[in-house]
Amino acid sequence: MRQDHGLGFLLTYENVAWFDGGMVRILDRRAYPHKIKFVECRTVDQVARAIQDMVTQSAGPYTAAAMGMALQAYLVRGQGRDRQLEALGLAAEKLATARTTTEPRMRRVTAAALTAARKALDQGEHDLSRVLFDVAYQSLERRYERMSRVATQLVSLLPERARVMTHCFGETIVGTMIRAAKLEGRELALFTPETRPYLQGARLTASVAAEMGIPVTVITDNMAAEVFSGRQVDLLTTAADAITSDGYVVNKVGTLQLAIIAKYYGVPYFVTGIPDSMAIEDVVIEHRNPEQVLEAGGVPTTREGVKGYYPSFDVTPPHLISAVVTDTAILTPYNLSDYRPPEGEGDYWG
Repeated sequence: MRQDHGLGFLLTYENVAWFDGGMVRILDRRAYPHKIKFVECRTVDQVARAIQDMVTQSAGPYTAAAMGMALQAYLVRGQGRDRQLEALGLAAEKLATARTTTEPRMRRVTAAALTAARKALDQGEHDLSRVLFDVAYQSLERRYERMSRVATQLVSLLPERARVMTHCFGETIVGTMIRAAKLEGRELALFTPETRPYLQGARLTASVAAEMGIPVTVITDNMAAEVFSGRQVDLLTTAADAITSDGYVVNKVGTLQLAIIAKYYGVPYFVTGIPDSMAIEDVVIEHRNPEQVLEAGGVPTTREGVKGYYPSFDVTPPHLISAVVTDTAILTPYNLSDYRPPEGEGDYWG
């Protein structure tokens, strides 16, 4: 049974990013759920552009990058060893640098593909596209399985009737948390801020919850304090684009203010994911087009001449985090060095 069994439409492998027939098909999350639209990429440049333009987000870009490496292998199939490795190296650089803040993890994805490509060429393979597709597929299976273990750990911290606030779209952990709660017979209800400017909470998280039969309430981004003050939620949980070795969490902008509010009202904040080796000073926060802040759903909301500001991520310090929930243990931000990845399972991203 595939690890995406029982999850929402957005989390089915083929609906994240999928290489087949000489192209990578990526579900356009900017249009979902109002439209089910796939962006078809026939070059690595197009895959990188789809990642940059937020066609996919959360963990989706890692899958898109892995599938993009398979696409590049397809495009140079049958050419000499040196030419194939050169083309794959250029593709790896384009894909790894598509978004600034996620570059360290993205490099692990592309490095895994390059390693597999060299090994396959040494064994006499001429068409590496299926080899690299299998690398991408196995990475999906491994990540979903490990996030299922994270979800089981997280659900163990929930009350029998849990009212949980999320933020943005944490992708795999959202679906696996709901699936794990159902398996354990816990009643789960979600609150999710809309998460401007792309509204991932309203469009993506809420859609997955509704598809999987979980009550979900969408609030605007400026309602969180009122919800916390009224004790309408039991805990806050988010995924993380990075969990640094010194206990900081880098995640979708807005996470910091939610963590501050949760701390003020005594609501625990549980971060889910796998700790990274980099320290906070190694993190570069991506800034996106500020014009996107000046509109909603493509409709301008300000007069001409008004300026916007759009940092894509923010940083939450350790003292605001109650626990870091991993696949092997529930830790605090201050003892992340105790994390030990499961033996023999390889890199989480690669």
